[in-house]
Amino acid sequence: MIQPRRIGRDNQLRARMLFTMLLLGLVYGLFLWFLVSVAGAAVMLGFAIVLVLVQFILSDKLVLVSMRAKVVTPEEAPQLHAMVDRLAMTAGIPKPKVAIADMNVPNAFATGRSQKHAAVAVTTGLMRILNERELEGVLAHEISHIASRDVQVMTYASFLSVVASTLMGLFFWMGLFGGFGRSRGSGGSYIMIAYLVTILVWVISQVLIAALSRYREYAADRGAAALTNRPRDLANALQRIGGSITGLPQNDLRRAETLNAFFIMPAIGDGFASLFSTHPPMARRIERLLELERTGMLTG
Repeated sequence: MIQPRRIGRDNQLRARMLFTMLLLGLVYGLFLWFLVSVAGAAVMLGFAIVLVLVQFILSDKLVLVSMRAKVVTPEEAPQLHAMVDRLAMTAGIPKPKVAIADMNVPNAFATGRSQKHAAVAVTTGLMRILNERELEGVLAHEISHIASRDVQVMTYASFLSVVASTLMGLFFWMGLFGGFGRSRGSGGSYIMIAYLVTILVWVISQVLIAALSRYREYAADRGAAALTNRPRDLANALQRIGGSITGLPQNDLRRAETLNAFFIMPAIGDGFASLFSTHPPMARRIERLLELERTGMLTG
């Protein structure tokens, strides 16, 4: 029987993640206080939260549907299932669903609101370019995300950011139909201020969430190296994925771009700016993996 393997901790990385989450909590706390106590937008806030909660509950299904990923049986994909079985047992988590997305973009992602409601998916493009050991390294990265509850952490971290985005839309339509200027009293002014504050909160939260995502990608790389004891395989896989993406049609890349944060590597570059990038630079990730191989510091 395969014994669950302890994934070593990077204390500096954990400290950065904790600090980022504390900053997010501060921003979100001030935002909620402003909406409820100053702007009087409690009803709109409640409506936005309900919408986001529904999205959260259905998140695993929505992501798979949006990527046209089909859940496959062990008979349909025996190699994939064997790898996921082995890695899930090593990580000590329930086996997630296994899905394949018919896409030329070589990538993989994990989704789900909990370890018991998780799925790991790979694209057909990924399966074409990687050998068995490299594919297992990529799957180990995604299993590490599930084992570390990264999907839930990023969902919780993004929750009020998505609420802010929803409120931005609501405030925009109110303004479009005269909501900002309908009242000559303070009501219209408060709505306008609430709109501007919501935009500011959304921008700040996106920067912090992107930083948290980058830290968790490093942690998942480390976790994958510990699960397989082969850091170089994941490093080789990242290099192959990065090299193959540049030659793909733009239509395929645009289709995957909206779910960049879920992927093991962004489908289109690192975003508009490094501050908003959900993934660290590929070269830096490879360098860290090879350093783990040299030092053997995978547990501790």
